[in-house]
Amino acid sequence: MNTFQNKDGKNILLKMVTAIQENKAYLGEIDGLIGDGDHGMNMNKGFTLFKERFANQAFSFTKGMEELGTILFSEIGGSMGPIYGTVLMDTAEAGENLQDISLTNFHHMLTAGLNGLQEIVEAKVGDKTLIDTLSPAVDALKDSIDKNLNFADALTNMKTAAELGRDSTKDLVAKFGRSARLGERSRGVLDAGSVSCCLILNAMADGILELL
Repeated sequence: MNTFQNKDGKNILLKMVTAIQENKAYLGEIDGLIGDGDHGMNMNKGFTLFKERFANQAFSFTKGMEELGTILFSEIGGSMGPIYGTVLMDTAEAGENLQDISLTNFHHMLTAGLNGLQEIVEAKVGDKTLIDTLSPAVDALKDSIDKNLNFADALTNMKTAAELGRDSTKDLVAKFGRSARLGERSRGVLDAGSVSCCLILNAMADGILELL
């Protein structure tokens, strides 16, 4: 199929939760190299709160994204809570009225999330932030649409683009956040936000693939 039903999206969110929980220590380790080391802890807190509150309830893909985004925005520490909260809530809002979600719909939703983020932060591709992961992933979906690829192949391409974007941050100099104070010394380390974004996008793609 080239669509999945919005109402069946619960497992996608749970895969996202698992991806963050299983990589809590890794995210903290990366963040600790050039940041304050709390990224894994804060992200795990938010995703775990979501699971504790909603794992036993029925919810759609967009409703789950909205609830997770709200928790991240308002209940976890650090700068990444509002950032991820905005991305997820704007993504959800763009698709909240959909019953069936197509590749074009999904691209539109993630584009809305990226646009929402760029309204609150000045970072762009090359600044060593999660935008280095999210923006190429969105571009890969658009490229797949232009090439008339099916949803599954587009998701595979999105994952590849997200991973390449994540890896690109290792050779970049941080322009934002605590690590920006290090200047050239921030080079040689992955950006923690780009890593968590890649984890989330890959888990999201894997969850959708199971529904196609």
